[in-house]
This record gives sequence, C-alpha cells and structure tokens, in this order.
Amino acid sequence: MAWDTDATKARLLDAAVSEFSERGFAGARVDDIAKRSGCNKERIYFYFGNKAKLFEAALTRELGSALGHLPISGSGPTAVAEFAGQYFDFATGHPCLARLAAWEGLERDHPVGAEKRAVHATSKVSEMRLALPGISRAAAEDLLLTTITLCHAWMTSPNVHLVITGTPDQARRRSAIKRTIELLACDALESR
Repeated sequence: MAWDTDATKARLLDAAVSEFSERGFAGARVDDIAKRSGCNKERIYFYFGNKAKLFEAALTRELGSALGHLPISGSGPTAVAEFAGQYFDFATGHPCLARLAAWEGLERDHPVGAEKRAVHATSKVSEMRLALPGISRAAAEDLLLTTITLCHAWMTSPNVHLVITGTPDQARRRSAIKRTIELLACDALESR
C-alpha cells in the first residue's frame, strides 16, 4: 500500500496546530503531536526538520488560510467593514489561529514564515486599496493590522471581556469591530 504523504503531513499539521495553540512553542511536545496525529514522531522530523519548522508550517498555514480565503468584495468603507466581520467569523471559528499568533509574539523573537505570510498580507492590502481608491499603502496596512488585532483579541484575551462587559457577547463584539473598521476606512478616505 502506498504511503499518502499529503494526508500524513495534513494530520501532523492539524495535530501541531492544536498542540501549539494550547501549550505554546515551549510547552508543546513533539511526542504529543505525534500521538495526536496517529503518526510516529520520525515523520515530523522527516517532513518538517524540527519542532521550530513545524511551528512555522502550522502558523503559516493557519494565517495564510485566513487571509487567502476571505476576499474584500465591493468598494467603500462598508466593504472593508464586511471583510472585518468575515475575518471575525473566521477567527472565532478557528480559535487556534489567534492563539498561535499570540504564542508566536510571546515566545519567538521574530515572525515565523514571514515571507510567505507577507505575500498574503500584501495581497490583502492591495484589495483594501482597490476597495478604498486613493488611500495610501500605509493606511491600508493599518486597517488590515487593526482588523486582525481586534479580531484576535476576542480569542486571546477572553477575561478582559468578562471584566469590562460582564458576559461575552460575540454578536456585539462583531458589530463593534465592523463599525470601528468602517469608521477607520472613512477616515482613511478623508485623509487621502
């Protein structure tokens, strides 16, 4: 029977995403990732080289899927706000994404997979500029960065919501993020 390399890599990455998002880079164990995946740990080293490269592959896949699969449709501030709502939905549906990014910021001294991730980010910045004609690259970058950090904060700082609002209200948070991004997009258009 032939070995299904792609399926094995996918199982390893799925297990790595779960393990790294729960325990961070330092706390994750290669043995536990292998167990979760149903593969032996030698496959991890064979396909990814080491734990650091596996973390990079896991984070790059998760962030790339978020930015790569959520287009900005239409034009104007409402289109950018709608993207923010879609990104919020994606982030809440894939909580490992924000957690991996948080662990990266806490434990790694540089962004992992930066070149691959930058390609997705640059593409999304270009989409923002098409939706908001005439805004600067810097303004589009700031809108994207603000969108991502606002959406990720819901997943990485759950206790802050409890202290401020008493109970987490996902619909309220989504609406507030969309409105914030819409206002920032309006400001970017007025400032051009």
